[in-house]
Amino acid sequence: MNTIALQAGSFLSADDAKKLTDAGDTQLIIAALLGIATVVILISFLKFHPFLALILGAAVMGGTAGVAPADVVTSFTTGFGNTTGSVGLLVALGAMIGKLLQDSGGSDSIVDKLIGGVSPNKVPWMMALIAFILGIPLFFEVGVVLLVPVVVLVARKLGVNLMTVGIPALAGLSILHGFVPPHPGPLVAIDALKADLGTTLILGLIIAVPTLIISGPLLAGFVDRLVPKQAPELVGAGGAATDSAEVEELEEIKGETVTKRPGFAQAIISITLPVVLMLARAIAEIVMDEGNGVRKFLEFLGTPAVALLIAVLVSMWFLGYGSGMNKSQVEKSVGGALPAIAGILLIVAAGGGFKQMLVDAGVGNVIGDLAKDSGINVLLLGWLVAVGIRLATGSATVATITAAGIVSPLAADLSSTHLALLVLAIGAGSVFFSHVNDAGFWLVKEYFGLTIKETILSWSLMETVISVVGLICVLIVSVIV
Repeated sequence: MNTIALQAGSFLSADDAKKLTDAGDTQLIIAALLGIATVVILISFLKFHPFLALILGAAVMGGTAGVAPADVVTSFTTGFGNTTGSVGLLVALGAMIGKLLQDSGGSDSIVDKLIGGVSPNKVPWMMALIAFILGIPLFFEVGVVLLVPVVVLVARKLGVNLMTVGIPALAGLSILHGFVPPHPGPLVAIDALKADLGTTLILGLIIAVPTLIISGPLLAGFVDRLVPKQAPELVGAGGAATDSAEVEELEEIKGETVTKRPGFAQAIISITLPVVLMLARAIAEIVMDEGNGVRKFLEFLGTPAVALLIAVLVSMWFLGYGSGMNKSQVEKSVGGALPAIAGILLIVAAGGGFKQMLVDAGVGNVIGDLAKDSGINVLLLGWLVAVGIRLATGSATVATITAAGIVSPLAADLSSTHLALLVLAIGAGSVFFSHVNDAGFWLVKEYFGLTIKETILSWSLMETVISVVGLICVLIVSVIV
């Protein structure tokens, strides 16, 4: 799920795409299907590592589409690099905060405070609310790396399965990403359709509430029966159970150096500081003029990478030195987050490369051309176009941008309210059925230690429910207003 921004060169126009291949529409669709099938078969049946499977899948897709071998390599490495530079940087910084939270006992302080006096059947609702609040300014990847340690620890302490609390948390983050500005997808759609930001924000929050209730706490019980996954005994930076060496290292840090556990305030400041900085940036961009000095400063502080870097430094002070660690021990804790996420970073980046090959070959343009002259309801059309491009490219942002551009000529006569609803319909379509060409799919899979089948039955199902329920809510509101 590319939530950071559309990198330069990450999406080609129809004319640019033709430079890579002269394949017809049918050939491009077949190429996309073969590429996706290759990834699934290699991982599920031949037990290839996902990193290799994604590389080979992109090669099969590019070759079938008639893309020159050199262009296949260039396209894949471009997507790989863009994803590493955006998602990868955030994952690394977020993992450092998570490791400090874990090693210092800060995660325990948060969990003890949050679940104190709360019955297990109410915890999913609490997790959904937390994710909903944090998800307003928080990019999806940042939310995942910050909330995963808390989600797993809550599941362990209450003795509930991972999906019971994981699905509500993921749903909250995903819904806000797809529906509500200041996330890049909705902002781009608002600009393309000339919709009112305030109206879109208000309607987005209204529609997000029932969507979250259904796709979060209510869906969690059903998903738990499909994927009865227990939380690991110990959780590393990547969400997987730690090995014996990591256990010994953690015991050394916590047993010999941590003289006091950080308080709830210290821990919550560390984990929410990026949220506050990014929210301040979003507010500044709405209420202040461009060129304003204060706005420029807040825009800098609220840049996701900068906000997380500041949070890492604050966490080193509050959670590291504040719990009795010396300089070497803080460095050891922070550095210990990186080896555990190396595999995740490679898989997520390879997913970005695979997505780039799909985009550069022109698959998204094919889907858009097929839908443009369909003559159906504009809200449903916006959703369908976004769904098709999302399935083909794996990028919610690309799906949102393309769908908004395709339906914008049909939006000229819509009222301000229905323009906002069209933005939300496109946003709902942009999160439909995340699968192997979506970096978010691999992020969730690796952080929660799931198989591909388990990820589809949990994460992909949840994304589909969000998309469908979101569309239904948009259509209902369109009748009322």
